[in-house]
Amino acid sequence: MIYFDNAATGGFKPVSVVSAVTAALHVCANPGRSGHKLSVACMERVYACRRQLCEFFGGYSCDRTIFTKNCTEALNIALLGTLRAGDKVVTTFAEHNSVLRPLQYLEDMGVEVQLAPLSQRGDIDLAALAKMVCAETKAVVITLASNVTGTAPDVKKLRSAIPPRTLLICDGAQACGHIKIDMKECGIDALAVAGHKGMYGIQGSGALLFSERLDPAPLLYGGTGSQSFNLHMPDFYPDRLESGTVNYPAIASLAEGVLHLKSHFNEERDKLTHLTSLLIERLNDLPFVRAYSRPNPFGIAAFSMEGYDSEQAAYRLSEEFSICVRGGLHCAPLMHEALGTSDSGLIRASLSPFNTEREIDLFVSALKTMSAG
Repeated sequence: MIYFDNAATGGFKPVSVVSAVTAALHVCANPGRSGHKLSVACMERVYACRRQLCEFFGGYSCDRTIFTKNCTEALNIALLGTLRAGDKVVTTFAEHNSVLRPLQYLEDMGVEVQLAPLSQRGDIDLAALAKMVCAETKAVVITLASNVTGTAPDVKKLRSAIPPRTLLICDGAQACGHIKIDMKECGIDALAVAGHKGMYGIQGSGALLFSERLDPAPLLYGGTGSQSFNLHMPDFYPDRLESGTVNYPAIASLAEGVLHLKSHFNEERDKLTHLTSLLIERLNDLPFVRAYSRPNPFGIAAFSMEGYDSEQAAYRLSEEFSICVRGGLHCAPLMHEALGTSDSGLIRASLSPFNTEREIDLFVSALKTMSAG
């Protein structure tokens, strides 16, 4: 089996991550809910992961580092917990439905939403976006890397082009773990993290980091282990946004993922960038393929193939060649609308540092066989 669907979820995890999850399943208490030693030990591990994430992303404080079950939940908290009727928001055609659907809901509730266009190559047009932002714009919401093509905006340039008071909320699903992100340096007010992709955590892990300029209201209400006498949610973070039992095994995996990245970041970034460039180069050499991605550090290579609908091609690659890719619209309908690929979608191969050049050779060979009939 060749796994080229890492933009959906990381297919292979470092041994240290697997060991951490196994240990958490063998010895697991409810963090922060009881006073016994095991509960306290789990709580300390959770806090350690909070601190690791805050340091890794140049966050603002551990208290404003919230655990979520995925990036989508983090984005919902940032958007639904912050924006109100009458607010103005600018986003882009490159966004995933984890941004577009909450914003559609908010637009129905009275939030004004504007969409910045893309260039002919599918890049976010930062100049056009900046012109759409006015002094009253509450937030700009933008992906740090397209999950379709791997195109990425210059976030520092964007921050300098919009008013200081405008919040910058970023979807880091495809970028986190692959590029260095410093929230304070880039002026990012909220960063949504997918733990199970480039961060090497397991499914069920995610985070939201945010600045003092945001005061998101909770979307979920319930027990926090703090202020149990109070029928209202606590007014302090992280408790205000973390109702119910946290996913301790997932958090343990994320903690190990961060440690792995700290030790291997440069070598794995360089390897993934090399593999992605090689794959796109090989795709461009095929006369029956049109590549929509350019070399990028996120492992993403999207393309169309003559004679095939994208989902039909993905199915045949899986069934006949045991190669896992993704076809379709990738939950990013406006990106495909901008690229003119809404009808047939695109085939997306997405790599990780665990993939090899040999696997790329086999993938290209399979495409040639499919093209031949």
